[in-house]
Amino acid sequence: MSTLKIPTAKVFEPLLQPARYKGAFGGRGSGKSHFFGELLVETCQAERGTLAVCIREAQRTLAQSSKRLIESKIASLGIGSGFKLYSDKIETPGGGVVIFRGMQDHTADSIKSLEGFRIAWIDEAQNLSARSLSLLRPTIRAERSELWASWNPRRKSDAVDDFLRVRQPPGSIVVKASWRDNPWFPSVLEDERRLDRQLYPDRYGHVWEGDYVGAFEGAYFAAMLSQARGDGRIGKVAADPLLPLRAFIDIGGSGVTADAFTIWIVQWVGSEIRVLDYYESVGQVLAFHVNWLRSRGYKLYRPQHPWGWSQTLYWHKLIG
Repeated sequence: MSTLKIPTAKVFEPLLQPARYKGAFGGRGSGKSHFFGELLVETCQAERGTLAVCIREAQRTLAQSSKRLIESKIASLGIGSGFKLYSDKIETPGGGVVIFRGMQDHTADSIKSLEGFRIAWIDEAQNLSARSLSLLRPTIRAERSELWASWNPRRKSDAVDDFLRVRQPPGSIVVKASWRDNPWFPSVLEDERRLDRQLYPDRYGHVWEGDYVGAFEGAYFAAMLSQARGDGRIGKVAADPLLPLRAFIDIGGSGVTADAFTIWIVQWVGSEIRVLDYYESVGQVLAFHVNWLRSRGYKLYRPQHPWGWSQTLYWHKLIG
């Protein structure tokens, strides 16, 4: 076994420990993909025969994969003699291999080809669908196997955020990293960061700080949302337990490139329409959306009334 000494940013040090699930999320310039690329090369060098797969949700060509990044790490670390680079894979010391796959191309049967792989690294994991995650997790089952994820958060309801940040499986290690945590943050990116903060303040938090996506300038309703925020109409409001809640749903598709499926939970209180809850997801099946409603305590019911609303369905939440 040979060991490389690779300088590691302090924010990523917890990820050097063994764990079934490892995640790093944050904005641009944090170095999260570079960290996992170096960790993968280091692991393959130290543990001969390692089988690893680099995953993205959609990967039509290898140009959309992490292959070029890993090849650059092998070269910069000066260990190219132990690795063999091919057009579709990288052979590693001791008969190991690193391959590159798009989850959209896999079925429940074809994913079985990854059984025996010890490491699966999901880059751009914010695009991973719940279906893909559910297929991948039980497939990567070798002894001491690990699943890594690096991503810039998009929505709280995205599969990777829901799994690693909301549900937080036992034994997982997840860190948030930003440009501030990168000791090698280049000056050209610093110039770009400051320019974005000046010219595009609405998108700055998502792009650079790892915040969830907000309403970008030019987006539909963005101006009205900004006005509502300026008027103090956005804040925390309590649900009235004596009034029904209604769910307004904008139905999207189940493909990764489909429109988002969104749900607003609202109440009419006097002359006000109060938006109490919001949900948005892309690429999920219907059961996933229904489970969100149930997880928040909402239940579908048909009110008992004699005055002619027999076809109206409401969502209500048990309060109190």
